[in-house]
Amino acid sequence: MDWLGYISFFSYCVGSLTAGICAVWIARFGQPRRSDRFSAVIALVLTAIWCAASASVDPYHPVTKIAEIGVNLAWIFTLLQHFRIDGRDESVHMVRPVAVALAFSEILQVIFVSLDYHIAAVSGMAPISSETPALLRMLTAVGALVLVHNLCVGASPQSRQALRWNAAAMAGFWIFTLNLHNLAWLSGSFPPELMAVRGIAVAFVALLLVAGYSRKDVGLTFSPSRTATFRFLSLVAIGFYLGVMLLLASWLNLLEGNGRNLTKLGLLVAAGALALIWLPSEKLRGWVKVTALKHLFKYRYDYRSEWIRFTHTIGRATPGERPLQERAVKALAEITESPSGVLLLSNDDGCLQNGGHWRWGDLDIPPKPISPELARIFEQTGLILDLDEIREGIQHHGELPYLPGWMLDDLKIWAVVPLLHFERLVGAVVLSRPLVDRKLDWEDFDLLGVVGQQLASYLSEQAGQEALSEANRFDEFNRRMAFVMHDIKNLSSQMSLLLRNAEKHADKPEFRKDMLVTLRNSADKLNTMLARLGRYGTGGQEKIRAFDITGHAGALVERYSNLHNVSLLRSEAVQVSGRPESFEQALAHIIQNAIDASDPECAVTLEIFSDGLFGVVQVADSGEGMSPSFVRNGLFTPFVSSKEGGFGIGAYEAREMIRSMGGRLDVESREGLGTRFTISLPLVSAHTLLSTTTMKRKEAA
Repeated sequence: MDWLGYISFFSYCVGSLTAGICAVWIARFGQPRRSDRFSAVIALVLTAIWCAASASVDPYHPVTKIAEIGVNLAWIFTLLQHFRIDGRDESVHMVRPVAVALAFSEILQVIFVSLDYHIAAVSGMAPISSETPALLRMLTAVGALVLVHNLCVGASPQSRQALRWNAAAMAGFWIFTLNLHNLAWLSGSFPPELMAVRGIAVAFVALLLVAGYSRKDVGLTFSPSRTATFRFLSLVAIGFYLGVMLLLASWLNLLEGNGRNLTKLGLLVAAGALALIWLPSEKLRGWVKVTALKHLFKYRYDYRSEWIRFTHTIGRATPGERPLQERAVKALAEITESPSGVLLLSNDDGCLQNGGHWRWGDLDIPPKPISPELARIFEQTGLILDLDEIREGIQHHGELPYLPGWMLDDLKIWAVVPLLHFERLVGAVVLSRPLVDRKLDWEDFDLLGVVGQQLASYLSEQAGQEALSEANRFDEFNRRMAFVMHDIKNLSSQMSLLLRNAEKHADKPEFRKDMLVTLRNSADKLNTMLARLGRYGTGGQEKIRAFDITGHAGALVERYSNLHNVSLLRSEAVQVSGRPESFEQALAHIIQNAIDASDPECAVTLEIFSDGLFGVVQVADSGEGMSPSFVRNGLFTPFVSSKEGGFGIGAYEAREMIRSMGGRLDVESREGLGTRFTISLPLVSAHTLLSTTTMKRKEAA
């Protein structure tokens, strides 16, 4: 035996003795509440037996190699147990598949030990029986080191302090194994110097474990980082891919001639095609992420990351960015990885209507998407609709009879999240089905409910700011009108005085005649303008009375038919209650808008009928149409106009005139298809009944 043999014998004896003593110490004096203590003792006992066999027989003997396989399996199991050190099974789920793969790779070593023992002398088999086991052992060591890294990164700071000695011991064991077999794979044989000091390395590992189990119990918890976990999974997938390629390349060396080259070329093409097809797939990445979140973490969401992303999406109110309505849908949809969504917002009447979308412009939403009964359920319970449950007939608050058909029929619609602000329904977000379909769980409902309330506060705050801005603009407008009226009054007084003086002092009959005519006309025009401005916004015009809307609408059709193709398709004699002058002014504005939005050859049509309670006038055109956001935020907003140079108060004034008569003005519009305005005024009988009921209530009060 040479000097290297003596060193090897002494090294393995030291390793065996140290591992055995450390196993006894951990079993007797180690922390009793550590669930991984028993597995560490077993690993040290097997390590002591393996070192004893290496010292007494030979490190290269088949029996010693089989013992080494058992030692590596015990260390893999010990590493796995460290992930459940807090007693929760959820922690170990994330690494169990990887540990099983590493154990399977180690079990394959048995086959190569058998090959090396029986047929190593066969021509062409010697490289396989030596290089392939080294390659598999390297892959096992790399995977184990990645697990050790993830164990430390995913642990809380307090837990990391308690795990550092155990992690250092396991990392040292696998680093030594990796370097040893890496050199063996590169050189074709194990370096004798490293083989000689292997027992000393095992002794150091055992001592580190003793230091780890002698520390006080600090209540270990495992909280894996999602970023580190996904990187770890990517590394494992890449390592597995490269390992399979190297293993196949080693086995292909058995082939000879053109068959080997063609097989290698086909393997390269197949691997490249597989990478190009599957790696860019968004659905595949989504499936991997959903699977990882389901099996690797106790909670589905990383709430810190989700909140940072949510605030970043909502807070990007820079020029050129999407409006708040679209950003609100995007922020909510990104939480559940829904590819699109639609926002329904409450209008002035308390009904929900289309308020914008994110990547879902083709969704067909009716003018009244949600019934008042369903909106009331949203407001009272904060219910988040799971459309898959609804389609199965499951309900929670009696909402099933009120579900609209357009939601149930479209299987792409996945969930509806109400937006509540101080127990008031601000709107609702309709989410589309994720690319990787899954069921909504309690964590989804909790997070979506909280985010929905936050979005409702943002939208309510924006609506309040817009109302304040509108009030400020009205205040400025009223101040300007006061100055205009003052100037007009002064001008009217001056011209009236001039008229009176001219009547007294003019000498020439012709001059007097012309001056009188001119001044009289000017004074009449100014007085008429003054009277109209004085009536503006006061609501003190003519009294409400019964009139036939058909006659007034027909007169307007006749007037505008000379300028454009305006036709009356349907006409019924309908008696309504209101102010004829205000009705004509509002209808004239709507017809003029329809003409302006239509091409010269496109007709503007009117229909007049009764629905039993209201007299209805519908004005339809096939012009450019308007977007849902403009219908909601711009059409009836003063001083906002889509026309170049428009003052933007006509549509608002028309709606207010109709409302002052107890009616309503509705609009339906689609971009590229056209617009339809609907004026509804109460019938005479309905108005009388309503007035009588109101009077009785006042008397009773």
